[in-house]
Amino acid sequence: MAFPYVPSFIKDPQAFLDFNWDWSAWLGDGETITDTSITPDAGITVNSSSIVGGVVAAWLSGGVLGEVYVIACTIITSAGRTETRRIQIAVALR
Repeated sequence: MAFPYVPSFIKDPQAFLDFNWDWSAWLGDGETITDTSITPDAGITVNSSSIVGGVVAAWLSGGVLGEVYVIACTIITSAGRTETRRIQIAVALR
């Protein structure tokens, strides 16, 4: 199911790509991301993730041609705040 208010991207089923969540503008002065978890819909794989400054990157692979997947990125900050943002990935031939 597609969600119109969630950022959308297209990924080839054979591609191994990084997708980013930029939290920089949301973080308070001096606040950092201390932990993150990436939660994908079944059928697409999160191979790894990293935190660099205010950006969380996740490397994704797989997916079935014609399917749309939602991937959630949840962070915990040094101020004790927790937030989740989602993106959707449509798997299509490019």
